[in-house]
Amino acid sequence: MSGTATTGAARSILAFGIYLLLLGSGLLLAPDVMLALFRQPPTHEPWLRVVGVVALVLGLYYVRAAREGVTAFYRWTLGGRLLAALILFALLALQLVPRFVLLLAAVDLAGVIWTWRALRTGD
Repeated sequence: MSGTATTGAARSILAFGIYLLLLGSGLLLAPDVMLALFRQPPTHEPWLRVVGVVALVLGLYYVRAAREGVTAFYRWTLGGRLLAALILFALLALQLVPRFVLLLAAVDLAGVIWTWRALRTGD
């Protein structure tokens, strides 16, 4: 299977990996542009670039796992992505983060559901 993502689970992991690559690249190279997309003010803080590096590296892992068909990795991601979504929803409920974070939480949750269903059905 090397080089392709032929199952539904692999496609879900590949899609999430591409999302992370795009998000990470944007945060690393142009954090103020990314903030502007969500109607947030520019920042001079370095942390968005640091988060961008983390997202970029994670995205590389996801893409590689999808291309190599590492089904165990797909399962490993379910708990982490679900936890991320739940924490983001909690932060929103506590009004500790801006509303656009709902989109990030929704992407995480949708990805978890897609991967879980694909693994469950064997696709």
